[in-house]
Amino acid sequence: MMSTKRSMITSNIALQAAKESVIKLDPRAMIRNPIMFVVEVGFLITLLLSFVPDAFGGAMPRWFNLTVALILLFTLLFANFAEALAEGRGKAQADSLKQTKKDVPARKIAADGSAQMIAANELRRGDIVQVLQGELIPGDGEVIAGLATVDESAITGESAPVIKEAGGDFASVTGGTRVVSDEITVRIESDPGESFLDRMIALVEGAQRQKTPNEIALNTVLMSLTLVFLIVVVTLPFFANYLGMTLEIPMLIALLVCLIPTTIGGLLSAIGIAGMDRVTQFNVLAMSGKAVEAAGDINTIILDKTGTITFGNRMASEFLPVGSHRLAELANWAAISSLHDETPEGRSVLELMKRLELPVEAALAVDSEWIEFKAQTRMSGADLVNGQKVRKGAVDAIKRWVLEQGGILPADLDEKSDQIALAGGTPLAVAVDRELYGLIYLKDTVKPGMRERFQQLREMGIKTIMCTGDNPLTAATIAREAGVDDYIAESRPEDKIAVIRREQAEGKLVAMTGDGTNDAPALAQADVGLAMSSGTIAAKEAANMIDLDSNPTKIIEVVSIGKQLLMTRGALTTFSIANDIAKYFAIIPALFVLAIPQLDALNIMRLSSPTSAILSALLFNAVIIPLLIPLAMRGVTYKPLSSTALLRRNLLLFGLGGVVVPFLGIKLIDMFVSIFL
Repeated sequence: MMSTKRSMITSNIALQAAKESVIKLDPRAMIRNPIMFVVEVGFLITLLLSFVPDAFGGAMPRWFNLTVALILLFTLLFANFAEALAEGRGKAQADSLKQTKKDVPARKIAADGSAQMIAANELRRGDIVQVLQGELIPGDGEVIAGLATVDESAITGESAPVIKEAGGDFASVTGGTRVVSDEITVRIESDPGESFLDRMIALVEGAQRQKTPNEIALNTVLMSLTLVFLIVVVTLPFFANYLGMTLEIPMLIALLVCLIPTTIGGLLSAIGIAGMDRVTQFNVLAMSGKAVEAAGDINTIILDKTGTITFGNRMASEFLPVGSHRLAELANWAAISSLHDETPEGRSVLELMKRLELPVEAALAVDSEWIEFKAQTRMSGADLVNGQKVRKGAVDAIKRWVLEQGGILPADLDEKSDQIALAGGTPLAVAVDRELYGLIYLKDTVKPGMRERFQQLREMGIKTIMCTGDNPLTAATIAREAGVDDYIAESRPEDKIAVIRREQAEGKLVAMTGDGTNDAPALAQADVGLAMSSGTIAAKEAANMIDLDSNPTKIIEVVSIGKQLLMTRGALTTFSIANDIAKYFAIIPALFVLAIPQLDALNIMRLSSPTSAILSALLFNAVIIPLLIPLAMRGVTYKPLSSTALLRRNLLLFGLGGVVVPFLGIKLIDMFVSIFL
């Protein structure tokens, strides 16, 4: 399950962020945020006027100019602090990960079988290494021989070790993790600097964070608003001259800063960084902010059954002979077809033989040609030296194979196959040449809590589709038990891609979870591909998110965080723009009331003086940014509601609140400021 082990903000992070907020005042850095760059230009002009009041022919007193300059400086520092604070959390996580990345020795196995100790940074993709009990795994790779328990707490934060074994979808290992028991042989799958840990460090540091399409679009809107207000403020002196009054530059700067969306401009970057960080808080590595945002708009989730909805370790529990064949015959051929099968299912067949104390004619398999399982054929087996061909696999695939050999199918085959399927198991058929001997009953178990989790997705308006290679009856039983909305039985890799493309063609965004090599194409096709850390290298490379806990239901948290990110950005944008209404009522009357006394009717807050009104609005504009930093970092609380209900809730809370709060805040600040004026 997910955990939030890391605290949001520490004193060290806050102190470093305070230093960074000053460093970020560099105009070369500020220009990346045009809104805050405008504020910085205003700060520099008012600072100059505080020392040379008549530099631009102005007549405002020094103290007023200096006060405006200081308020603008604090506005900039608060905005920079928000961004630096979000970046600091990512850097703190990266520092802890760097402690895990050590230059460990590696036992490289040469082509002749000899072992040589070298440094881990000398390993290259394709190298073979042996890792013994107590040793650190020197690099990312796949187990090609052996079985061991591995402590992945340095990466996932979870103390319970996991089993890694050759074959199947649990062969992937990560550099920096430790072998707790036994030993394994690993084929390295990454070059130095390209490992899973290297990418993770770079991503959580934010070095590779790119602005998402939504963020770019919002930036464009905010810059357009800024440009519009800039044009308005620049042209105001001409209208003022027509009315016979003079508008001083500090007042115009104050008006511009209060009207442009400085609040969201100062928090926008922090919201994006914090959104990425919240994903990593739940032990999910997002390859891009785009993937996190896309998760917030997901309509359909495709889930692979084995290892995702179910535990995935399907074990042989019973042999069911068909036709006139006997149990011993079926068991013998099932064992022969599994002698070279390194998958958990294959090994479980041999373990079942031992439990039943049945003999195996292993001599028949000597020098045989092993036929590996393929997703396309959905069967495996062996071609024996005596010419016999043994196959084990999905019932429909074995039936076709037997018929192709000219064989006849037993009358009770479908009945017994359906019997296993209705019980929620998976039937594997065993055939030798033209004869089908019987079935292996494989049991799999749905992970606890899946039905409740899928119900949460339904409440979010998200459809769930389960893909499985099982026959329709087995698929229906598992789907019913898990509570998914739909399922695709006897699924091949191309079927998963087809259903994703079909949903995307209807304008829907699709998420896919998986852990196997055969899931890789679908993970790449999906808008959000969440791969399990325990899965294969191919799956992790194809996905744009990796779940370090290998908990497929984590997709619910990912979707929630994506929605939360979008809602937070929208809510604070609404709040920021709504603020302008109160600032308008504070500053406009203060600027023009002397020339147009009728504008005093707009002074509904009854502010004490024009000077106090301008300073109060500026102060509120500066103070509101640090007050909103916790909300930007934590995110708006998300609840599974309809789009209409969410819109109504946020308009009332942040739209109406964005209008009311500034009125109250500016009035309170004015009461305080008027004491000194």
